[in-house]
Amino acid sequence: MIKKLVRQMLAAQIMSALTVSLCLLIDNIMIGRYLGERALTAYGLANPVLLFICAIGSMLCAGVQVACSKSLGRGDQEETNVGYSSAVAASLVFSVAMMVPTLAFSVPISRMLGAKEALLLSDTSRYMAGFAIGMPATVAALVLVPFLQMAGKNGLLIAAVLGMTVTDVAFDFLNVLVFHGGMFGMGLASSLSYYVAIFICVGYFLSKKCAFTFSLDRVRRRKIKELFAGGVPSVVGMASTVAMVLAVNHILMGTGGAAAVAAYSVINTLINASNCISAGSGSVALTLSGVLDSEEDRTGLSDLLRTMLPTAVVLGLAVMSLLLLFARPCVELFIPFAGESQTMAIRGVRMFAMGLAVCCWNSTLKNCYQGTGRVGVMEIISVVDNAVFPILTTLLFCRVAGVNGAWFYFLASETLTALGILGWVWIKKKRVTSRAEDILMLREGFGVPPENLMEANPRTLEEVMAFSREAEEFCHAHGGSAHLAIQLALCVEEMGSNIVVHGFRPGGKNSLSLRLQYKEGSWTLRFRDDCVAFDPLHHIEKAPAQDNVGIRLVMRISDEARYVYTLNLNNLTLVLKEAAQPK
Repeated sequence: MIKKLVRQMLAAQIMSALTVSLCLLIDNIMIGRYLGERALTAYGLANPVLLFICAIGSMLCAGVQVACSKSLGRGDQEETNVGYSSAVAASLVFSVAMMVPTLAFSVPISRMLGAKEALLLSDTSRYMAGFAIGMPATVAALVLVPFLQMAGKNGLLIAAVLGMTVTDVAFDFLNVLVFHGGMFGMGLASSLSYYVAIFICVGYFLSKKCAFTFSLDRVRRRKIKELFAGGVPSVVGMASTVAMVLAVNHILMGTGGAAAVAAYSVINTLINASNCISAGSGSVALTLSGVLDSEEDRTGLSDLLRTMLPTAVVLGLAVMSLLLLFARPCVELFIPFAGESQTMAIRGVRMFAMGLAVCCWNSTLKNCYQGTGRVGVMEIISVVDNAVFPILTTLLFCRVAGVNGAWFYFLASETLTALGILGWVWIKKKRVTSRAEDILMLREGFGVPPENLMEANPRTLEEVMAFSREAEEFCHAHGGSAHLAIQLALCVEEMGSNIVVHGFRPGGKNSLSLRLQYKEGSWTLRFRDDCVAFDPLHHIEKAPAQDNVGIRLVMRISDEARYVYTLNLNNLTLVLKEAAQPK
């Protein structure tokens, strides 16, 4: 089921990772082709501020993925609604709080970024001001992405990205061909396209079909703190990237001048767009590892890593191959005329492309660390990967080979980071290892021992009944009473057979995952399937008393029953304890 989940989520997450970089990519192409090299340099100088604007949204997005995936994994819908309400409120307040000073101080900020000459200063500040107008929509788009993913609305997510892309292209053409709004118009076009993306999604979030409920009463200060705390590793990574871009811009300006900075802005834009693969893979890893971590599912986490790492690397290699082959036409989209900046950009894109596969590997692994509570590890990886190694290697290679040497920093820093992670794992484990469970470095005491766990993926009624008999024997083997063993077997038989008989489509490829674990005197039984959404808890509340006798019996004998629909999956958790008496 892990492989199926990854396939379902990956395309949508890669598309959602483009929500920010796609507008910047389009802007950069239009700026380079229609406004010239100075405007392209201005865009490159403004880039750290654009990254900072996105950092708040990315931080809340990561916080949502960590906190809400765990509450959904526990089956706590109310806590998830608290997270949803708090995230929406926080995104609005903080984005407006950032928008106002950015608009007011765009000129001094641009001067601090290195725009000294008058026309360059004007272009930089005007683009920054136009982009800042869209801050509320930019941050909201990033925050709502994980909720769309958790609700299984991948189609709506892709529609929003496509709508944003089409409108950004249209607005950019209107700006350069009709309104002649210059750099301010280019930034404003991006802002308006983000508002279009929000408009496409808002209908679902306001409808009764929405899986989440917003109310001001649910906005909690402690939840906002939790969301920001959960996103701290991501903002550390973004802050490190901002510092890196500032430093590299400074080094390049001193080594190769404005042409080098213009080339770097093109390289950065293409690599950021290509990194939607690593960002999408990392986002899937973060969401799923958060859900599995809340269930202490050691097997599931190992399966996730074994699936995600090769998938991410293969995708990275595919994009790398495309960039190596088509570096020239890609750069010519931005810089159509031959010259120094075009030559440097083509060479730089090819050198950067060689680090993409390693970047995908690092991104997947560090997001798994964040999802499983290894926040400190993820922060250290982010700082060295996004700032320390890039700045040091840029200084070194520039000194040895001039501007062209700078383009090696991406491959060098990503490789050093991967080697550092493997070295840390080998030191901790005191041996060379490639086992997924070892690389994950799970917490001490995490999960349950294999002898206290039963798992199966039945596809037929006969296989469900076999698991039911094994569950009865499992209960006896762990000291459970005959009465409790029969109850467990009944729960498996009733709920499992309902899913197979009534949920599985004829000739379809539905899946059912059964998991039974014993821990500290209680037996936890989890059913997870990809059938049509069905909440047995609420269903029996509305159904006539004489209907669904089997489901009612299961709910009556369970000490705890939790249901949540997320990631296009039904998740039902039943807890039975030895102390429970027949009710």
